[in-house]
This record gives sequence, C-alpha cells and structure tokens, in this order.
Amino acid sequence: MNRRNLALLALAAVGTLATGAYAQSGPYPNKPIRMIIPSTPGGGTDFIGRLMSTKLAEVNGWSVVPDNKPGAGTALGLAEAARSHPAGYDLVIGQSDNVSLIPLLMKVQYDPIKDLTPVALVATTPMMIVVPENSPYKTLGDVIKAAKAAPGTITYGTSGTGGGAHISMELLQAAAGFKAQHVPYKGSTPALADVMGGHLALAATSISSATTLIHAGKMRALAVTSAKRNAAVPDVPTVAEAGYKDFHFVSYYGVLAPAGLPQPILQRLNTDLNKILARPDVRTALQGQGLEPSPMSAQEFSTLIRNDIQKSKEVIQSAGIKVE
Repeated sequence: MNRRNLALLALAAVGTLATGAYAQSGPYPNKPIRMIIPSTPGGGTDFIGRLMSTKLAEVNGWSVVPDNKPGAGTALGLAEAARSHPAGYDLVIGQSDNVSLIPLLMKVQYDPIKDLTPVALVATTPMMIVVPENSPYKTLGDVIKAAKAAPGTITYGTSGTGGGAHISMELLQAAAGFKAQHVPYKGSTPALADVMGGHLALAATSISSATTLIHAGKMRALAVTSAKRNAAVPDVPTVAEAGYKDFHFVSYYGVLAPAGLPQPILQRLNTDLNKILARPDVRTALQGQGLEPSPMSAQEFSTLIRNDIQKSKEVIQSAGIKVE
C-alpha cells in the first residue's frame, strides 16, 4: 500500500474516532444530566426544574443536577442551553415569558425556534386578577364597569412590561372593551405590595405569587384567566364566567434542549417526563402551586410554542408594547 493510501486510511480512522467520541456511546444517559433553571431559587420556574430533576432521578435512577442560571429576565439560561451540545445532557426549563415573549421584545442570544428543541410540556397556569381585601370591587364585572366609566384611571400592576401578566390584561381589555393604566414592576412582589398598600387598584399575577396573601386575608382574587377554574383556587371564577365566554389565557412551563437533539433521546425524555406527570404525587405537587399538569408529545409542544409566539406577536403589535 502506498503512502497516499496509508494517509487516507489514517485520516478516516481519526475521523471515525472523533465522531465516536462526539456521539452518544452506550445507553443514554451514561453521565449526569444538567437541568438549567433560568431563575433564582424560589418561584415557579425553580419549583418545576427541581421537581422534574428529582423525579427523573427517582424514577429512572439517573443523576440529574439542577443548575440555577438567572439573568437577563431569564434569557441567560436559555442562551446557555442553546449553545450546549445536543446530546441530552443539557436541558432547560422554558416558560412563556422567555420562549414566546422576551425574544419578541428585546435582543436575546437565542432563537426559540431555531436554537431550541421542545422536549415536553410540564404544566400550564393562568394569571389571577387580585385586589386589596378592602377594595370596593367585589367582582371582575365591577372593575370593568368602573374602567369603562373613567377610561385610563384604573391602575393595575404586573411583574414587568411584556410578561404574561401584562399580555393577559391587554387581552382582557380588548375582549371587554375598557382601558386601564399599566404600571410595570421588576417582579410580582413589589407590585402586590403596592396593591395591598392602596397605591394600585389591582394586579395581574401568578397564582403561586398571590395565594399566601389571599389566605392571609390581605388580598382578594376576582378571576383567573384560564377557560376552567383552577384546582388551587377552586372558588375563584374565570373571566369567561364574567361574561367573556371565549376568553382564555395561560402561561406554560416545559423542558427544552439544544436544537439537533437526536430523535431517540427526544422520544425517551418526552416519554419519561409524561410518565412522571401522570404520577399522583407529582400532580398534587403541581396543582398545589396553581399549575395544571399538561403532558403532550414533543411535536404538540412545538406547535403550542409556535402558536403562542404568533399570538403574542399580534398582541404586542396591537397594544404597542415596548420595553423601555
């Protein structure tokens, strides 16, 4: 064999070895899986990330390590996941704000469609409209009536411009034909504090953020934005029950991976996560936080994200929402 052929064989061998080292070797997984949580400890995203990590480890005997990566309005963790190698060892908890909304409002270091693979939807949750316990508004209808009588004078707080709470209120105003004044905050805690202090008429917030205050008698819930009542607050009516039968808004939480995740690994993760969501202890834990377990296929989750991005884009354009 001449030198040229020997050289070609050597190059082919090196290429084969390199490919083998880069690809999955042996059954998946054969090393720890990192679950990126793009927020600080505490809150819905952290709760879901740690719950899914714990149950994957418990059910399958895997090593799943939660890794909090907060920053840039939860966009930092998504960007890190998008840059990771798609072998199933780097997963991330995505939710409506950082997948469907933030990329439409500001420059981020990832494209939610091109750079990420939807793996499994975990849960959905509505927003909840709350007022101080001593508020004169006893129902959502009372708020809408007052807002129509004096357009722009009713103030409402949210956790930030362009977030799920803000979008839900824009949709409600369009459906009910009234105009209120939005006051954005950096998080739900200061918004709720100003509602309790009488500086705002109401707030739109997550169920998990407000339930403790409601049970303590400091706030009163007027409505949830889902089509059906939520198991965590079954006595709170829906917006639809106030007369807007087609109104429906929920935020979602799910597991995503870098683009290019091999199909067998995608299917394995989707199947295992859906089995976890069917467990009574997991359903109870999620519903206790106002979250509704929502298992579906990876393709269905991908379709949900695409539809949500399009819906969010239409609301943002119609309402003229901009991040200052």
